Amino acid sequence: MTILTQEQTKRICDRVMSLSKADECIVSIGGKRAGNIRFARNAVSTAGLTDDTSLTVRVAFGKRQGTASINEFDDKSLERVVRRAEELARLAPENPEFMPAVSKAEFRASNTFVQKTADIDPEIRAQAAAYSIEACRKKGLVAAGFLLDTTSFETIANSNGVFGHQALTSLDFTCTIRTEDGRGSGWVKRSARDLARFDPREAADVAIEKALRSVDAKALEPGRYTVVLEPAATSDLLAFMFNGFDARRADEGRSFLSKAGGKNRLGDKLFDEKVNIWTDPWNPDVPVLPWDNDMRARERAALIKDGRVAAMDYSRYWAQQKNARSIGSPGNFIMGGTDKTTAELIANTKKGVLVTRTWYIRMVDPQSVALTGLTRDGTFYIENGKIKHPIKNFRFNESPVTLLNNIEEIGKPVVIGGDEGPDPMVIPSMKVRDFNFTSLSDAV
Repeated sequence: MTILTQEQTKRICDRVMSLSKADECIVSIGGKRAGNIRFARNAVSTAGLTDDTSLTVRVAFGKRQGTASINEFDDKSLERVVRRAEELARLAPENPEFMPAVSKAEFRASNTFVQKTADIDPEIRAQAAAYSIEACRKKGLVAAGFLLDTTSFETIANSNGVFGHQALTSLDFTCTIRTEDGRGSGWVKRSARDLARFDPREAADVAIEKALRSVDAKALEPGRYTVVLEPAATSDLLAFMFNGFDARRADEGRSFLSKAGGKNRLGDKLFDEKVNIWTDPWNPDVPVLPWDNDMRARERAALIKDGRVAAMDYSRYWAQQKNARSIGSPGNFIMGGTDKTTAELIANTKKGVLVTRTWYIRMVDPQSVALTGLTRDGTFYIENGKIKHPIKNFRFNESPVTLLNNIEEIGKPVVIGGDEGPDPMVIPSMKVRDFNFTSLSDAV
């Protein structure tokens, strides 16, 4: 697929809007080329390249809306998709929460594209897989993993003069390594916008070390423990909490930020004062588009400042109802940390548990963000500042809200997430007290 240029997409958008007879017209164009390689049992199993480009038109007659999509861009196809959207709009009931298209705005570009990542070819993918496979063969281990690289673009436009175009690149790699007898398992995840910041050797070595160290795990009684959480173990827990920052959900009593009387917890201190979390489209580690799905311009904004809820996400409709300001929804989440390594957090722990990964997480109670899940692929007992031995995995019942209240130390933030996962995050390792392990798990 050829990544369309700004000039090409501008011509297409202008043509679509010139064809529309509706009161307003909104156009979005997106294209993605995704390359991948998958390996299992120390051999490549699949590899491929997919690409797709599509155009979506949304029109409105008064409060009646219609949407249609197409993946052809000749004049007849463009006219066909516009007419289809208009036909659907005329048939649709009025939307009581209809909001007109956003006004014209200027978008400050974010650095989401790296040519070196866009140039990834099958040889580079194969070499990345080979590092894990060859290292495991030498050590009598078994590797399985998946590498995905994407090059894409997004374009938005509307009949009020809004226009934005930007190219993006990303890379995501996961690898699970096990001993041949299945008694030891290690896992690693790496995400990057820039290929130069991805080292497959380093990633494989981390998973190999965890697999070798996790053999002969011993059972530890369930209970509340001081826990050192690696960033990958924390990010999935926090993702559930970030969903609760929607102002409408909070005002309607459907989130942990709800308050009696139809109010929310904006300004309340809910977390340890060491907790600072913000969003920033221009962050150099996890840049994202400077606009959101509603074409609103994003801004750098604090979500949690010194433990207090500093901002909430207002949709345009809900902002109008509550006389609040509406800006673009967050596209990334960055948590402040220190320069301490995970090893230093372990060294400062008299007794505790090192959790390297959490998985199979499910919501138990949205109003407290109570979650249940499992540890996996390397869980270890800490004693007197050192990893003493591997332990069997646990099921846990815990809330990230409680977790962020029980912080003892924060480590160095790293990039987590990416194109195929939750919104990109920069999350530190953490040492927290009273983490609630409820039962043992037989999973490795």
